[in-house]
Amino acid sequence: MAVNVAGLISVIVFYILILIIGIIAARKSRNKSAEDSFVANRSMGLILSCFTLTATNVGGGYINGTAEAMAYSGLIWTNAPILYAVSIVIAGVFYAPKMRRGGYVTMFDPIQAKLGDRAGSLLFFPQLMGDVFWTAAILSALGSTTSIILDLDPVLSIIVSTCVAVFYTFIGGLYSVAYTDVIQLICLCVGLIVACPFAFFHHSVDLTRVQDTWVGELPTNMVGLYADLCCQLIFGGLSWQAFYQRVLACKTPSVARTSSILASIASLLLAIPPAAIGIVGAAADWNATSYTGDIPIPAEYHSFILPMVLNYLCPLPVGVLGLGVVAAAVMSSADSAVLSSGTIFAKNIYKDVFRPQASDREVMWVMRGGILVTGTLSCVLAILVKSVYGLFYLCSDLMYVILFPQLTCILWIGFTNTYGALTGYALSLFLRVAAGDTLLGIPALIHFPFYTETDGQLFPIRTLVMIVNFVAIIFVSAFTMLVFRRGWLSTRCDVFNVMKREEDSKRPKGRGESLMMKEQDDGNRDLDYAHNEKMRPEEYLLQ
Repeated sequence: MAVNVAGLISVIVFYILILIIGIIAARKSRNKSAEDSFVANRSMGLILSCFTLTATNVGGGYINGTAEAMAYSGLIWTNAPILYAVSIVIAGVFYAPKMRRGGYVTMFDPIQAKLGDRAGSLLFFPQLMGDVFWTAAILSALGSTTSIILDLDPVLSIIVSTCVAVFYTFIGGLYSVAYTDVIQLICLCVGLIVACPFAFFHHSVDLTRVQDTWVGELPTNMVGLYADLCCQLIFGGLSWQAFYQRVLACKTPSVARTSSILASIASLLLAIPPAAIGIVGAAADWNATSYTGDIPIPAEYHSFILPMVLNYLCPLPVGVLGLGVVAAAVMSSADSAVLSSGTIFAKNIYKDVFRPQASDREVMWVMRGGILVTGTLSCVLAILVKSVYGLFYLCSDLMYVILFPQLTCILWIGFTNTYGALTGYALSLFLRVAAGDTLLGIPALIHFPFYTETDGQLFPIRTLVMIVNFVAIIFVSAFTMLVFRRGWLSTRCDVFNVMKREEDSKRPKGRGESLMMKEQDDGNRDLDYAHNEKMRPEEYLLQ
């Protein structure tokens, strides 16, 4: 089959448009300090932050994975969109305002303030792996789509898309990412809404074929695993730097809270069209279309269901528009993930740990290097791993078992210290690796209850490991603080200086804590901002 020239031209035009917008937006980052560039000078209003938060969540893995799960596993297993929406609401109501009031630059600032720069930087690696898995999932989704609709090599599509997303993120940082998100989300909405009616009314589609199967089944022996995955999707989403990078860029804590809630609603609504497309794909008689592959569709091609529906059940212009949908979704999430890891590496590792005297220019170039490395790793993984929905789940695994307990304890439990955090980190990492992972080919060293060679670990191991992490952090932190305070052990043995940091925290408040006190009353803070800038309420919302 020849390359779809019209479709290829449309994709090239779309990529050029995104690049132009990214380059124009990058001008806003000129003459800004590194920290201002990381959080866009804390200038995001409600609408822009809502757009960029939604676009970050609704990636290629989100729409392709939702269609794949709905088509082959049913509604009961298509739980990621609902649970991610719940996660964003929890993060927006409880975590985002607290982080924004603290005046932090990254999610790791409070972690390093509590644990020390070097110990806190160790938590960067689960974050890096989460970003890489997430980006690989959405790049893989784009590769499968272009291979179906344009008959292009998926590897080439993945490489080109990675280069485009990395380029405009490289030059503009959060400014470019946020403004391109607006265009990408609009393209996503239009493309999905237009494609659905054509797919539903195709002559090969008979919904009675799935009337008894679209809900799906939950075998009794899978209940523990199912509950485990549900908890992972909800609480694993509470420790993503890509999310906090946007809420920390909001003008006020209340803007951060409100935009998070609106983004969760928008993300959930945008899951409906791909879920519907998944049902269509399951209900179609593929023999009655121009599809010439194996029937039933082989398991290794299940992740192609959305592009297959767009290509074989929709007119060519609609299919090409659908390709733009996936490309938009991929760009909006890939740029966020690579920027997230690049920012943390530059600020929390390079500057805070290795070169505190580094200039803004030097830090910016380190961030760009981090963007390139993250993009490259994600590209390689996207080429090697086939299951989109598997990566979609996997990306929040380490965030759930390691980072979620750490961040929660640091924000809400005052006596958390380095000893407890490192103990929890080591135990949870060991247990999670020892449990094995089928997708990554890691054998199970520990067989938990209900383990079988066929199904693997059926016990809720992720939740167990998360709880172990929490208990270790709290118990060891409380015990070590008691030992040093009671004088049972000399503070000369305090190798991580936790007592010194506790004393320092009681001294006059610094910049971040002053911001926290200044912004305690969110409502008054918002009104003061609008009044000082002489803006009407509607003008404030549009900023």
